[in-house]
Amino acid sequence: MVVSVAATDSDTAQPVQYSTFFASRYVRDPLPRFRMPEQSIPREAAYQIINDELMLDGNPRLNLASFVTTWMEPECDKLIMDSVNKNYVDMDEYPNRCVNMIAHLFNAPIKEDETAIGVGTVGSSEAIMLAGLAFKRKWQNKRKEQGKPCDKPNIVTGANVQVCWEKFARYFEVELKEVKLSEGYYVMDPVKAVEMVDENTICVAAILGSTLTGEFEDVKLLNNLLTEKNKETGWDVPIHVDAASGGFIAPFLYPELEWDFRLPLVKSINVSGHKYGLVYPGVGWAIWRSKEDLPEELIFHINYLGTDQPTFTLNFSKGSSQIIAQYYQLIRLGFEGYKNIMQNCMENTAILREGIEATGRFEIHSKEAGVPLVAFSLKDSGRYTVFDISEHLRRFGWIVPAYTMPANAEHVAVLRVVIREDFSRSLAERLVSDIVKILHELDAHSAQVLKISSAIAKQQSGDDGVVTKKSVLETEREIFAYWRDQVKKKQTGIC
Repeated sequence: MVVSVAATDSDTAQPVQYSTFFASRYVRDPLPRFRMPEQSIPREAAYQIINDELMLDGNPRLNLASFVTTWMEPECDKLIMDSVNKNYVDMDEYPNRCVNMIAHLFNAPIKEDETAIGVGTVGSSEAIMLAGLAFKRKWQNKRKEQGKPCDKPNIVTGANVQVCWEKFARYFEVELKEVKLSEGYYVMDPVKAVEMVDENTICVAAILGSTLTGEFEDVKLLNNLLTEKNKETGWDVPIHVDAASGGFIAPFLYPELEWDFRLPLVKSINVSGHKYGLVYPGVGWAIWRSKEDLPEELIFHINYLGTDQPTFTLNFSKGSSQIIAQYYQLIRLGFEGYKNIMQNCMENTAILREGIEATGRFEIHSKEAGVPLVAFSLKDSGRYTVFDISEHLRRFGWIVPAYTMPANAEHVAVLRVVIREDFSRSLAERLVSDIVKILHELDAHSAQVLKISSAIAKQQSGDDGVVTKKSVLETEREIFAYWRDQVKKKQTGIC
């Protein structure tokens, strides 16, 4: 972008006209990082400075670490910009429409024209905080009625939960009881989860789409086992389903799968609109089964914006553009559109999985059913690791995370590729091609390192074959000398 910039000369205080931004002083002046600058600068200069720095960010569409939507239709982009100055708290209708549609999608027991119980949030993290607060308050109220202590609430989850559950537990003083994972089984075991339930458990949280492998946890089995335990003990422990990733997948691809409000113990569900709800960040939704599952004392009523408005959120003002974008997607795509997109994602996931398996170098940990992603580890990590592959992929523009599994499976390190709406088959094939290139490079490099190490060890060994131990500095000098000799040989043509 080339612009004409009007500035003020610091010595004469007279206006100076530059024909281009890159001829102005703003190019050479350091950027403010800690204090607000004393003087204003032209809007064109401010834009160019920030725009230039943003060029250093990774391409969002090649960021395969994220579940978050990175593409929307131009018409929706325009709606977002048209409503970017509108406050969420000034809107009643659009959030309610979205809540009603999502509640029906999750088979909430409400009539066709009945208003559902739910709220729009900035994402699933806030939605989980709100759902957790509702469970805690209901449990406390019941314990008080029974004359029992209510100071040690706990929640049962798998060790594969997203960090927002740890935040909820710490921020709102709830003990987090985690079901440990094991190699080859990276989701919560319903049997072990129910065994950990006690009279202080406010709910059991099941994950519909694990962050680690995309797998759906068996909510129906959990419901059945917990129902039996509640009958035996007289407790009334409910279930919350964290459907941040899978909530906009399961209804379209696995309609017969029972995970939602069809199960009696499921009292609330959260889902991320900015993941497979196909909206830019950040929007999420918390949906409750009925009014009885959301304590009235947690809902505030305000009227200073003109009408009586109930509110149950952690913050007050926020942008409404993402809510409008969610409504656009729901009516624009409909059930058919969402289903087609999710099928495309799963088919491209299959293509990527097949390509990775065809290398013969990786073990696949993700399942074919679940969130469209591929999680895979090296069969042999002796020469290099998945972290090396992740780092090398950045050279091609790809951002692919490498991480270790949680407790009891920490020794397993994987790469994970999330397939979103805008990840096409051609991109999947290109990614496999780049991974193969990197494997060849790393193989060649490790072979060369082994050759050098062997040569140095041979030089260090005496007539008796015993290797003399060297200091780090001595070893570095010998490696440098070895490479210097190799370069000289190539320059002289003597090998």
